[in-house]
Order: sequence, then structure tokens, then C-alpha cells
Amino acid sequence: MEDSLTSTELELELIKSEDEDRESVPAGYEIATYPADYTLEVLHQKWKADEIVIPKFQRQFVWKQSQASRLIESFLVGLPVPAVFFYSERESQKYLVIDGQQRLKSVFYYFEGYFGPEEQGKRKVFSLQGLHQESPFYKKKFEDLREEDQRRLKNAVLRAFIVQQLTPADDTSMYHIFERLNTGGTLLASQEIRNCIYHGRFIEFLEEINKLSCWRKILGKREPDSRQRDIELLVRFFAMRDRSAYKKPMKDFLSRYTQKNRNASEEILQSSRQVFEKTCDAVIKSLGDKPFHIRSGLNAAVFDAVMVAFSEHLDEIPTNISVRYEDWVNSENCNLNTTQRTTDVEKVHERFRQAERELFGR
Repeated sequence: MEDSLTSTELELELIKSEDEDRESVPAGYEIATYPADYTLEVLHQKWKADEIVIPKFQRQFVWKQSQASRLIESFLVGLPVPAVFFYSERESQKYLVIDGQQRLKSVFYYFEGYFGPEEQGKRKVFSLQGLHQESPFYKKKFEDLREEDQRRLKNAVLRAFIVQQLTPADDTSMYHIFERLNTGGTLLASQEIRNCIYHGRFIEFLEEINKLSCWRKILGKREPDSRQRDIELLVRFFAMRDRSAYKKPMKDFLSRYTQKNRNASEEILQSSRQVFEKTCDAVIKSLGDKPFHIRSGLNAAVFDAVMVAFSEHLDEIPTNISVRYEDWVNSENCNLNTTQRTTDVEKVHERFRQAERELFGR
């Protein structure tokens, strides 16, 4: 059996209410959606001008050269190509790609003459592969095409659907749009989606502290989780320190917090790191490694209540804290508040009050 410390899958306790929250229906939005037909040349210009953004933490370009080549051929011979979807960000007015990365990058790479990103200082030349050998475009680089074919490709049109949230003024619809459009292959997990659409200094900060040894001891995993669930727990910790703002569903609360802090100042991030490290150290010293694996996997509801309680009482930890903790997690009250309706507003506030009272009350 694989060593649980080396597996990249974080073990979370299955809680029905947590799963239901992840699958919850989005709130009502007023959204404007309109089509726009761009030539490939214009799209390439926008890409080079950083007006089209493919988030840093989105899944990488995965198409094979033969797939990209068939797409280019489709444009050259006038075959229809599926539309792409852009989300127009409220402040920057840049287009965030929420569906169509593989198509767009295939076109951009072909114009540039190289397939895929640079690896070890080298890039692979992009000639059209996988086409019928009698195709006039077989093995042709862009520079090898006749001038009229180059113009035909640059003037080919790709339809884009532009999505912009009108109300409420928080851009949270991006999460749900992304969630529903990415239906091919393995569905993205909640935090993978946040990483894509709320990229910025906060996400980079989370990626950094996710590697801290004290945090990995709490999780019981040496390596980061392959589906970003450890990152989501980090967001949950920081967001719940301001739990007065909590509204159900949990996934939207975490998304709003991530968006609000996506470009937090260096001072705020440094202060947050200090609090987090001190909290992790105190939890390990007081409760030992993997303290939130109560039954099977890590219980997210116990985790958020206890971690936040520790973070707010770092200078007044009782000497019998481990006994208090064991008594609480084995109590019926704790069981009710950490296994059922765990994302309901009243349950969230009750378990936080309970954890603080039972662990740090005098």
C-alpha cells in the first residue's frame, strides 16, 4: 500500500453537507452575454498586448501537435470551429479565457512558428502534422504558406462569446461559468477553478505557504494535493477569521474572499504568514501531527473551528489544551456541529463559539 505521507491525494472525511455545498446552485446574477467575431490576427494582437489572459494556474496547454495542426487546417479550408468564451473583468476590461485555451494557443503558436512553450531554452518548430499527405498544407510552417493562405488564416474568424456580470458587483459568476464550461475530461475541483479566475498575489502566497513543513505535518502529507484541496483549506482558514461575513454556500464565500484579497499588499500577506505559521506551530505542539483526522480523513469543519480558535488565542493556550480538545471532539455537541449541515450559517457560528469555549474558556 502506498505510504499515506507520499500520496498526493489528501484524505478528507466525507461530510454530506460539504459535498452538497460544492454542488449548490449559484445565486441569481444579471449577466450580459454577447457574441463578437474576431479575426485570428486581431486575437493574436490582443494576446501579445496582454489583453487576453490565460490564468497562470490554469491547466497547461495539453494538445498534441497533430490536434493543433487539424485546427489550423480547419481555418485554412473554412471548416467551422467551436467558439471560445471570454469573461470581461470589471476593472481591467481584459478578457479572461474561461473556455478555449487550447484553440487560442494553437493559433498563436502557429503564427509564432513554434509549438508549445519554451523548454530548457528550446522551442519545437510548428509545422502542420497529422494531416493527409496530399493536403496542400502538409508539414507547412506558417512562413511556408503561400501569401494568400497566410492572409486567409490571419483573416479567418473565430467567434467569441463575451460574458460580463452586471449585478451583483463582485464577479463571482466567473466561478460558476468556469465550472460549467469545463466539462471535458476530469472536472476541475473548486480550488483549481479559483486559482484560474482569481489569479494574483494571494494565490501565489497560498502556493508558497502550502509547502511549509508545519502545515504539511497537520495535513499528514509531504506533497501538495493534486486537486488543490490543501490550498482550499488554507483559504478556509483565512476567510473564517472574518466569519462575521460568512454567507452560505461556503464555496461562494471562499471565492469572494479570494477575489477580495487577490492582490493583497505585501504587508498584509507577510502578517498573514506570521499568524499562520505561529498557529500551525502551536497546533502541532499542543495536539500533535494530523490532529484533525478524527475518524477517517481530515474533518474540514473541525479544522476551521480549531485552527481559527488557536490563531485568536496564541498567547493564552491552556496547559491542558490536548485534554480539552479530546473531550470536545468526542462529545455529542461537536459531532452534531462537525458532521451535519456544516455550511449552514447558524451551524458555522455555533461550532466556532463551541470550539473557542471548550478549548480556551476559563
